[in-house]
Amino acid sequence: MKTKTVFLATLVVFFLLAPSAWAQSKVRINWTAVTGAQSGVFTAYEEGIFKKNGLEVELIHIPSSSRGIQAILAGEIAFSYMDGNNAVQANLKGAGLALVAGATNHMVFSLMAKPEIKKISDLRGRKIGITRVGSSTHTSALYALSQAGLKPVDYQILPLMEVPSILIALMAGQIDAGVVSPPTNSRARKAGFNELMNIAKEGPEYVSVAIGTTRAYIKANEDTVRRVVRSYTEAVQLFRASKQIGMRVLQKYTKVKDQEILEDAYDQFREYLEFPPYVSRKGVEAILAELGEKEPAAKAAKPDDFMDMRFVSELEKEGFFKKAAAK
Repeated sequence: MKTKTVFLATLVVFFLLAPSAWAQSKVRINWTAVTGAQSGVFTAYEEGIFKKNGLEVELIHIPSSSRGIQAILAGEIAFSYMDGNNAVQANLKGAGLALVAGATNHMVFSLMAKPEIKKISDLRGRKIGITRVGSSTHTSALYALSQAGLKPVDYQILPLMEVPSILIALMAGQIDAGVVSPPTNSRARKAGFNELMNIAKEGPEYVSVAIGTTRAYIKANEDTVRRVVRSYTEAVQLFRASKQIGMRVLQKYTKVKDQEILEDAYDQFREYLEFPPYVSRKGVEAILAELGEKEPAAKAAKPDDFMDMRFVSELEKEGFFKKAAAK
């Protein structure tokens, strides 16, 4: 009996001290929009990369980064995609967020309009669709419209929740223009709508989409954050290297079946998904400069106040990106 008791005690200790392969870390990650900009997490989930790195991931879909940030702060999720503007504003109010991986450091959106509207200035007095106020689509809309000298009082912004809903509203004549991302911009072009501005090409370097969490979570779960960033990075590498996998992932999460549209979306995000996935310091500085016009605290802030790039840096130091480039 004594021998059996000792054996069981030893077995319990063994399992408690066993490596992470015995029990994977559970983590909830939120994706916010129907866009190829979030293909890194989609690919990591669909291709088993999270599991390979010892993570049991539950994907959550809470539309808009502002709501995703609220869910993080409420302790409902660990990570969320978020746009830089929202993350910076939240931190200026004491949220304690940190961006740990960059997805797009440009606003990968197009301002699409009815066929009869030929230039941005024609949108004076018109209705423009976005997902939510404060979202990346909203930021992109404000930028594009300002380039034509239009001010917020010159047009009406209509929040429509999801990017595909913007195209539906455009086709129904409920709005005159809208800001959409790939593959929805490809669908809009094919449907005959005018692309008034490709903001990814014509716009500034700007942190549009990144993955973030709280500094408190990082401190308490550093190894989990490290594995999430590694998984994300491996997934972006795979997405860029395999058109077949990339298009399959895009088709599942965007619900688009047209192969021509999917291919166009894949080509756009193969170019614009950041690899290595650093958050752009210049892109954060652009946000701070923009907010500094009305928010005094933004003038004194620095990019490092809003991001933690050590996990991406670790991958670079171990030669991950050199090996990827050599393949």
